Amino acid sequence: MPRAEHNVSREDISPNALKVLYRLHGAGHQAYLVGGCVRDLLLGQHPKDFDVVTDATPEQIKALFRNCRLIGRRFRLAHIVFGREIIEVATFRGHHQIAESGSAQTSKQSEAGQLLRDNVFGTIEEDAERRDFTVNAMYYNIADYSIRDFAKGREAIAKRELELIGDPETRYREDPVRMLRAVRFAAKLDFNITQRAAQPIPELAELLSNVAPARLFEEVIKLFINGAGVKTFELMQKYHLFGQLFPQVQPLLENPQGKEYQFLQKVLINTDNRINSGLRVTPAFFYAAVMWYAVEERQQQHINEGGFNRHDAFIMAMNDVLHRQMQRIMIPKRFTTVIRDIWLLQHRLPKRFGKRAWVTLEHARFRAAYDFLVLRGEVEGGEIAEVGQWWTDFQEAGPAQRKKMLANLRGKDGKPTRRKRHYHNKNRDN
Repeated sequence: MPRAEHNVSREDISPNALKVLYRLHGAGHQAYLVGGCVRDLLLGQHPKDFDVVTDATPEQIKALFRNCRLIGRRFRLAHIVFGREIIEVATFRGHHQIAESGSAQTSKQSEAGQLLRDNVFGTIEEDAERRDFTVNAMYYNIADYSIRDFAKGREAIAKRELELIGDPETRYREDPVRMLRAVRFAAKLDFNITQRAAQPIPELAELLSNVAPARLFEEVIKLFINGAGVKTFELMQKYHLFGQLFPQVQPLLENPQGKEYQFLQKVLINTDNRINSGLRVTPAFFYAAVMWYAVEERQQQHINEGGFNRHDAFIMAMNDVLHRQMQRIMIPKRFTTVIRDIWLLQHRLPKRFGKRAWVTLEHARFRAAYDFLVLRGEVEGGEIAEVGQWWTDFQEAGPAQRKKMLANLRGKDGKPTRRKRHYHNKNRDN
């Protein structure tokens, strides 16, 4: 598609991405924008990331950019760093050349067909065949501002269809994360996954257990912290993918009318609204919500089977659930710390007597824990909803009103004021 036949303008492209493209082109290399950014630009959207592909090898790329670092084992990539923005540059991928020699220029597969190493370089035509979906096989050429469409991607955009390139089962086995990407793109773009691409997913969903837990953490953020979490969750359930990521949680979600299902939906609606309003969201809140009722269930097991008190049972349950979850998804400590705080505060928020309310209000995680409690209250009602409303009123009240609320709370719950101590006069008995 020559420049006159498409709507992609350099004004909509990251200036840093343009710098990378122009420098590669000036050094005699082919240089293209590729994949999701081209797709989104054609859809009139603003891409978050701009990926570049070239015929230059990773070492040649590094020689051209002082701000470059090479990453990746499965496939070597170059990251060009511009402050907070990173432009990812890949060399054209070629067709597999499976060999026993283990050469760095060959690929390696597991018995299940998953690619373990993929350092095979090729031409732009071969690279297009290696792309996952037809809408991601479009290339914006900086040399003449044209777009090369190798797999009828523009036609798929017009039909709002998500179609895999190549045999679906083979492509999913090569990289099981492609099943998650299919769901993510369908939800984000409001596309339909074609029957051909969708049919093998439920049967192959268990292959996700072969994916590195650290990689799945990044994929889950892309899935649910993207502004289309509700639709993503629905598709994940439809294709039996959610339970592969959260095996402890899935049994609690069998009843769409149950509090566990309803709570997760409310959290996802809340998350989508915040993201689409430009507000900040932490993955810790999402993870805390997903696992909350699994923690409660495990706590009750410790109470019933081990005879532990509620506090000790809760601490043990938190540790158990997080440990099992991290065997599937490696959640960094900076997030597990926040998750634990949100959970622990669910038990502290109802305890408001004396100085407790003031101390809780000053807690670093108070706001997240309060939001969490309010959403629980919308689903569970009863005392949880009442406590949530009390904290809402307490935050909005002035100093005098807060003191009155605490006094009323003490009286309402029948808590006596501090008893006056009576000291016996020892002389009375003399």
